[in-house]
Amino acid sequence: MPSLEWKTPVPGAPCWVSLTARDLRASRTFYAQVMGWEYHESSLGSDFVLAHAHGRGVAGIGCPGPAAPSPAWIPYFAVPAADETADRIRERGATLAVGPLPLGEGRAAIAADREGAAFGFWEGPAPVWSDGPRAPARVDLQARHAFEAAIFYAEVFGWARPQSRCTVDYAQESVLVRAGGHTVVTLRGGGVENDPDPRVRARWIIDFFVEDSRATAAAAVAAGGEAAPAGGLPGTAYVIRDPEGALFTVSERDTGT
Repeated sequence: MPSLEWKTPVPGAPCWVSLTARDLRASRTFYAQVMGWEYHESSLGSDFVLAHAHGRGVAGIGCPGPAAPSPAWIPYFAVPAADETADRIRERGATLAVGPLPLGEGRAAIAADREGAAFGFWEGPAPVWSDGPRAPARVDLQARHAFEAAIFYAEVFGWARPQSRCTVDYAQESVLVRAGGHTVVTLRGGGVENDPDPRVRARWIIDFFVEDSRATAAAAVAAGGEAAPAGGLPGTAYVIRDPEGALFTVSERDTGT
């Protein structure tokens, strides 16, 4: 059974993504059919599995209990001190939903920013998921105002501080966060905070790279999900809703980023 290699991630950069699900077995079946993932047990308990593709860890799927948010894909950001990060989140009027709690060899928490977009943060070693341009997914924020969101997250995660390994750049209507010369986060404007359609509301978008996005979208519909073209991402992308309502995106890798 392959195991994940763990390392100390870049502080402030995405280090993992995970799905909170109600029915672990049904979720495993859906993503195996749509994404071709294989699963392996983890050290985090029987309600959490690690998804692999082509021998590499790509995501976690878990049923974390009644206190967790509704089914959703959540990005986790590496932090050196979870308690300090939690304090900064609360000081800025955002919501700390779960934790920080001990989890495996680290500590994890789930929060929501001031527009309601859910995200997590992690203190401790993390999988090699965040391995520069080889990362299996892109992490984007859809917010009402990209620049206001950038200020919030920069203060929470320490982006652009003198000692930070993350830099912040501005490109038209977006904010780019880079680490190691590669874009690791893109913040985009245009989200509507209270729109009834969750595809329009402010949210973190997990965009998985696939070989054929159209075929993946078709497989999602055949497996009981929904799919529609996604705007604002390079190339041909589709936003997919799994049978429990969790949203994610698939697209073909843009070699220019």
